[in-house]
Amino acid sequence: MNGTSEIDVCLGLDVGKGEHHGTALTPAGKKVFGKPLPSNEPRLRELFTKLQAKHGTVLVVVDQPASIGALPLAVARDAGCRVAYLPGLTTRRIADLYPGEAKTDARDAAIIADAARTMPHTLRDLAPNDETIAELGMTVGFDDDLAGEVTRTKNRLRGLLTQVHPSLERVLGSRLDHPAVLVLLERYGSPAQLRKAGRRRLVSLLRPKAPRMAERLVEDIFAALDEQTVAFPGTDAAALIVPSLTGSLRSVLDQRKILATKIEELLEAHPLSQVLISMPGIGVRTAARILIDVGDGSNFKTAGHPAAYAGLAPVTRRSGSSIRGEHPSRRGNKQLKRAFYLAAFASLSQPDSRAYYEKKRREGKHHVAAIVCLARRRIDVLFAMLRDGTFCDPAPTAAA
Repeated sequence: MNGTSEIDVCLGLDVGKGEHHGTALTPAGKKVFGKPLPSNEPRLRELFTKLQAKHGTVLVVVDQPASIGALPLAVARDAGCRVAYLPGLTTRRIADLYPGEAKTDARDAAIIADAARTMPHTLRDLAPNDETIAELGMTVGFDDDLAGEVTRTKNRLRGLLTQVHPSLERVLGSRLDHPAVLVLLERYGSPAQLRKAGRRRLVSLLRPKAPRMAERLVEDIFAALDEQTVAFPGTDAAALIVPSLTGSLRSVLDQRKILATKIEELLEAHPLSQVLISMPGIGVRTAARILIDVGDGSNFKTAGHPAAYAGLAPVTRRSGSSIRGEHPSRRGNKQLKRAFYLAAFASLSQPDSRAYYEKKRREGKHHVAAIVCLARRRIDVLFAMLRDGTFCDPAPTAAA
């Protein structure tokens, strides 16, 4: 964060559900406030107003900007204070520099305030989000939760199928998100039920959802059923659990489809959406994630800053003569890093991206490392696009 020399008071808030603990320090380190605060607007506004009237410009720093930290940040902005965010992991690392091992709200608030005063480079700006970005954040966050639920349910289903019939799992396990397979397992949850239904009935059931795949899938199912004649313990219980899990999976997948439509509508309402989507490999969900975490890029000085924030900037490690070189960072915003990585992978069909990827492969990098290098290089282009509001046009470069 820049411009902290203009701050007259740094107010650190260790936010909580029922109350927050605040500690305010002057640039010289003098404590001018330190006590718990109820989590309500009138009391927060009163504190911010008093600090500004007595000392001048106030910087409010929290360790959690969303959820329980949203109210103090909103009130601080409305009261004319500057706001910033000190990441929780950074707070814990800075806490090791201070004496004592106690973990209290008062100590955490004092550490946040002192870090804002003495180490402003550790802070992150919190630009006020517009309504579209705020809605995108909530919707994409819910979609991420549903995506995790999809993964957990599919893994549970594959585990059950493997437990009772490994050959059947090899046929259906990789197709659990296909509507035809969902209908099949919701109706017939065990190998015995599938065999009893017969080929003709299964083909009739699957054909509306998979016209071209129905007959081939049924043949694969019966070929798998013929590979195993013994029944494993727990097969009867699986016949009850598999349809239930399949119904839950189908419900979550339907919710994600509805959310995808909503995310697309919100994205179209943002002026930078078309700029982002013009870049090869960036789709609706990836563009939404970039808008939420990077915005228009104005909070970053250079392209290296969003790359470091996402954990895509290489880290140099040198120690004597035994440790030398650059290694991938293990820090950063994991969701943003994943979005940049998947976008880079999806762009391999584009000539420039493919050429750069092949170049890194020839240099001896393995597949994942080459994709990370490509993602880092694409951030340079993306940063310039956001800064200038220009669209990506890879055709001239490819022609050259």
